[in-house]
Amino acid sequence: MRALDQFRLDAGPPGALLLRDVPTGAVPATPPHPTAPTVKDRTSELVMLTVAALLGHAVGYRPEHGGEIVQNIVPTRQGASAQISTSSRVDLLLHTETAFHPHRPRHLLLLCLRGDPAAGTTLASVAALLDHLDPETIDILSAPRFRTAVDASFLAGRPSPIGPLLPVLRGRGDEAALVYDADLTTGEDAGARRALDALAAVIEEHHRTVVLDTGDLLVIDNHRAVHGRSAFTPRFDGTDRWLQRSFVVDDLDPSTDDRDGLVITTEFALA
Repeated sequence: MRALDQFRLDAGPPGALLLRDVPTGAVPATPPHPTAPTVKDRTSELVMLTVAALLGHAVGYRPEHGGEIVQNIVPTRQGASAQISTSSRVDLLLHTETAFHPHRPRHLLLLCLRGDPAAGTTLASVAALLDHLDPETIDILSAPRFRTAVDASFLAGRPSPIGPLLPVLRGRGDEAALVYDADLTTGEDAGARRALDALAAVIEEHHRTVVLDTGDLLVIDNHRAVHGRSAFTPRFDGTDRWLQRSFVVDDLDPSTDDRDGLVITTEFALA
């Protein structure tokens, strides 16, 4: 608990914390899709909510699995090749969680109930990236010259609206925060696009990978690190990788008008 309290105050250069041997309870067969019923007990859910309470406030997002506060992340056949959490056959590109959202989480919790040795969770910290970017690129990334589209999972088939012009990098030094999605963020002009290419190259060279196994809880500071996942081959036989995920915000007040209880309900539509 002390490590979590310190992480809440200062995530440090890595921007992520890995806790091992977290109780999960007995793990039954992996469900075929995130909202399928399971016979598991609630041990892992209680652990997730306890950790979330130490960091802030656990919330759900209505388009994400109906707004469940603790979500099951499992591979699905229909999502296998998409840039979404239920994919498997493609690398999930590094990104800030819900980078497009005005009420994006500060922390992301990923608890492994069943691992897959081929599925590596990829991480790149802001601190590591800044060390390898030149001052001009940092200045461009800090200017409002970038747009991030809304993830398809939040649109229910509607066309994606064009996000507002915003910086990708916010703050400096220990206060620096990255808001970036390799799939959804674009530069508004040639210089911005070159800066994004430079950022992507540094991320590719300086990210690290951790393979999660049963009982591993990865806590990510969503300001200080971007994350993704390598491709793997699902079997769809009840033995596939199974993570649980929770989103944590520092403060509930900013989302008051866009929230039903603990479920954030922001709607995205074409302007």
